[in-house]
Amino acid sequence: MNFDFATATRIIFGAGKLKELRAIAGEFGKRVLFVQSQSALPAAALGALPECVPFPVTGEPTVDLVRTGVRLARYERCDVVVSLGGGSAIDTGKAIAALVTNGGDPLDYVEVIGKGQAMTKPGLPFIAIPTTAGTGAEVTRNSVLFSPEHHVKVSLRSQHMLARVALVDPELTYNLPPAITASSGLDALTQLIEPFVSCRANPLTDGLCREGMPRVARSLRRAYTTGEPDARSDMALASLFGGLALANAGLGAVHGFAAPLGGMYAVPHGALCAALLPAVMTVNEQAVRSWTGVSPVSSTGADRRDACPTILRFEEVRHIVGDLAELGRALGVKPLRELGVRRAEFPVIIEKAAAASSMKGNPVPLTPAQLGEILEQAW
Repeated sequence: MNFDFATATRIIFGAGKLKELRAIAGEFGKRVLFVQSQSALPAAALGALPECVPFPVTGEPTVDLVRTGVRLARYERCDVVVSLGGGSAIDTGKAIAALVTNGGDPLDYVEVIGKGQAMTKPGLPFIAIPTTAGTGAEVTRNSVLFSPEHHVKVSLRSQHMLARVALVDPELTYNLPPAITASSGLDALTQLIEPFVSCRANPLTDGLCREGMPRVARSLRRAYTTGEPDARSDMALASLFGGLALANAGLGAVHGFAAPLGGMYAVPHGALCAALLPAVMTVNEQAVRSWTGVSPVSSTGADRRDACPTILRFEEVRHIVGDLAELGRALGVKPLRELGVRRAEFPVIIEKAAAASSMKGNPVPLTPAQLGEILEQAW
């Protein structure tokens, strides 16, 4: 029962809350570095900010992009960073805000390919405004950056990277196209399931996951097919809960694979998570049952008291969410082979996935053979 929980200093949720941005930003400074996705809503947000320095993000955040943003923020003497957009824009702004005050190069702090040094100073005040319902990046303490030189995605991670304000306005997701709604929504679902079955789960994150998963189950298909405002609000809240959960309980094999795959192939993160989720759940449950000797046939009555708690969590997920493979088919999820993943590269993918930081939260360690089975099922 020992755990800690950290998140953004303030969370603001509700339709139409974007109109409060000017007043919120003004609490922290006067000159704003405005980091935005190409597909975001520039007119409304730019008009709301005084002394605004635009910094567009047109693709996945890279180490070089963050370096450029840090130089611009310093040159323009920005004292606040605001990100409006999907996970790419939010991760870019988060990294820039932290590096402006901590100094050095991104590679001084990133995992795997860098020095992994700890940040010691709070970043510039950072305000995160998501325009998709999937990543939960507005309340996480890491930034995922792509290094083309190393063909890998790595994390810049620090308690100092948490946003001062996470402003979640579901209206910003109303016009998302179906494909992005599906992939980002399944990413949100993954980020509720993986912390729930994680070896680092705790009672607080459990509550968030148990509240978030039913929202996805009842609303993702409607958001995908009709885009109803109440379904969009459900998904925005589920995404927020997933971000809160993963930041404090970790993830698992889906994201352990998604990180190296995202570095090797030009495929959106959400699409990879969507393709991998059913296979990871199947192999993980089999692995847990093998470790504990629990029968795959669900039982009822008093003997359930002696069942492995992790197995009960897998069963609870199935009860809440239903058939993940069927959900993926209904949302047009493509298998890995249609995303360009090559079977010949499975050994490299497995090696990189096994070393990924997200694997530390997986409910049980997976062997190379089990990791290979995941890829085969998802391919």
